[in-house]
Amino acid sequence: MIPLPLRTLSAGALLLAGILIDLPPQRAAAQDAGSLQISWEVRNRFRLFREERDFLLHVENARNRNILAAEQSLELQSEGRGWARNMVNRLCIDLQGRVNQPCTRDNTKENYLTPIDHPVTVRLVGAVPVGATCAWSFDDGDGPQQSTFDCAEPINLRVRYGKQTVATVDVSSGSDPTQRVQTEIQVRDIFVAGLGDSIASGEGNPDRPLALSDEGFCFRSYLGTAGAQYYRPSRHGFKGGRACEAPDTLANWQRYSALWFNAPCHRSLYSYQTRTALALAVRYTHIAVTYLPLACTGASIGDGLLGSQRARECPPGKTGVCNTSVTAQVAELREALTAAKKRQPDRTLDLVLLSVGANDVYFSGLVADVIVETATERTLFRRSGVMASVDDSRDALARELPQNFVKLREALKPLVGGDLSHVVYVSYANPALAEGGVPCRGGRAGFDIHPSFNADPQRLARVSTFVDTEFLPQLKGLATCTRGALCRDPEAERMTFVDAHQAAFADHGFCAHSGNDPEFDRACFAENGQSFNPDIVSAASQPMLCGRGASEYRAYLPRGRWIRDANDSYFAAMTYPQGLPAASQPTDIHDATWGVLSAVYGGAVHPSAEGHAAMADAALPAASAVLGLDAAPPGVTRGFLPQLLPSARQ
Repeated sequence: MIPLPLRTLSAGALLLAGILIDLPPQRAAAQDAGSLQISWEVRNRFRLFREERDFLLHVENARNRNILAAEQSLELQSEGRGWARNMVNRLCIDLQGRVNQPCTRDNTKENYLTPIDHPVTVRLVGAVPVGATCAWSFDDGDGPQQSTFDCAEPINLRVRYGKQTVATVDVSSGSDPTQRVQTEIQVRDIFVAGLGDSIASGEGNPDRPLALSDEGFCFRSYLGTAGAQYYRPSRHGFKGGRACEAPDTLANWQRYSALWFNAPCHRSLYSYQTRTALALAVRYTHIAVTYLPLACTGASIGDGLLGSQRARECPPGKTGVCNTSVTAQVAELREALTAAKKRQPDRTLDLVLLSVGANDVYFSGLVADVIVETATERTLFRRSGVMASVDDSRDALARELPQNFVKLREALKPLVGGDLSHVVYVSYANPALAEGGVPCRGGRAGFDIHPSFNADPQRLARVSTFVDTEFLPQLKGLATCTRGALCRDPEAERMTFVDAHQAAFADHGFCAHSGNDPEFDRACFAENGQSFNPDIVSAASQPMLCGRGASEYRAYLPRGRWIRDANDSYFAAMTYPQGLPAASQPTDIHDATWGVLSAVYGGAVHPSAEGHAAMADAALPAASAVLGLDAAPPGVTRGFLPQLLPSARQ
């Protein structure tokens, strides 16, 4: 039964909800001023958002823009602080990754995974006579619900999930014949899951970035004496021991951390997966999108997708206990889908967004091999298995990754009805290219946050070539069942593959610059790799050589680089590696291990929010095609009613 009485919206709200976007074909057709038609759209149709104002902000900024341009607009609006910083507390999934059941969205309790109805706005459009009266009828099979309003008034109602509602309106205007217009309303609720590793989760882009202090914080160097110390900007609000000789508790330090949509996995609303799912909801007004993000930083196919993995970090909780394990993503998705089918047997998983494989070939080890220069750190990292060579990665690419992909396909097929074309595999981009695809030159620029870092040009060139000529082509073959990939049934096991963004990233690697880069970056991140004050006395109060405060840094402003460098990673997240094995845990908050990891553990050499938006621009057409969202909408019927007798119209 359709809930009545029906509520109305203000004209201003309708404009915001309805026309401040590029209208898809079905809405554009309904705007034909030469005839009367019924137009309808789903409200707040990205169901992860509890409040419609958050969805409407994205609708506003999507008008005549692709996702990248919309992200840049939002970055400028927020003055670089980021649009997600407040939305992160207004979601239907909590910060531990648990789905809220039920979730109260716009003052109505809804089951998140299995909605029973959807809010829609219906209006009459076209050459509507001034002052005309509209007698509305909505019938979902249980008898019509009727109300009469001025035709200028929109109608808000909730329509049942999985059922068609016939909307009919009789338009009366003075002595003119009454016109009847009819259309069918049926909301398609699309269930989208996001799986994968740090590129999929949005690593490097905390929903609420770290607030930095203008004062310094002391780190020790490996095997160093008191003289082997250095200062970098501290966290804003931290009043504990900032000198290396004045240790403090981790709990005190953690109070001032960056905030992630999900801290154990460093999931972010800026991820390309979230942006793709959100863009579907913004673009297509007759659908709702139920999005389940499961991607996790550090995931490989074996440890992350098919098996459990270590958490990235643990925010301070009531118990003080850090849960260092994260459930296997495929198992979590299977459990969610099974629970949904129990309530709604016809509920299906419509789309999977996937990026995985880099950790299977030790990509983070390649990065460490490129950027760590000093002998002591290189020796320690080799012994602990943190570093990897191109030969190590090449061997894993040939031996392990193909077999892992076989296991992954077998695990995913039952979840998508046996058709892996509903898995949209979004490939990686080469992070080390700039100026027309030329490899970055290397050096300390962007990596001088730690004294041992220096991107070696030769090692960097080898890794960049390996990525372009071996890793990325092999990934494409594995996803599309080509290049000798092990596929039993290529037609059913071929994933939908996306790599259109790679050409754009060729001009936006971690070394790329633009005259429009933030003024703080240009003034304080030195191209000669000397951004920080080396004097440990003065650096305690002023760690930046430029003489400015680190608090001026803004993680979310447009930049030439779409890849976070180590300086960005520290300034945006400064992540304490709480989820590491016990043997690798720092001894205190000034420890040398923590000094290294603070610079890379929060997203170095990962896409920025702009990079993720560019990836989403590439993924959106593929997702739309898989879902068949550009098909023609149902027809609209219209005609004149027989002239009613005066007594019958009263």
